Amino acid sequence: MKTAVFMGIIFYSLTFLIHFLIISGIIPFTWVNGGRSESFAEQLPISIINTIISIIGVVFTLFVGRNKLYKYKRGITVICWFFVVLWSFGFIQQLFGTPFEKMVCSLVLLLGVISNLRMAIEKK
Repeated sequence: MKTAVFMGIIFYSLTFLIHFLIISGIIPFTWVNGGRSESFAEQLPISIINTIISIIGVVFTLFVGRNKLYKYKRGITVICWFFVVLWSFGFIQQLFGTPFEKMVCSLVLLLGVISNLRMAIEKK
């Protein structure tokens, strides 16, 4: 479980970093969202929402890693499986995206799929 939690923290940290770099203008907004954003103003809310999701995800991952109460086990497992489905769908989308998404974002999302899958199926 420790490895899965560590992988999850790395996943959400990299996701946060990518969107921080987009917001700060270091990564061009045309490299993400399949290149569909017409302007930075159109991409900005997407990156802000993804940054917030990353923060929530890392807090959830830390909670999973420290949770010793088995009464939350079923809820945690359901949330982890939801994230497995969500990040798997995102991984597939990245494979149809820009070259940056294919080479970088898809690998980051694959890390997210694997970490949440391990958290969902591993026993403490």
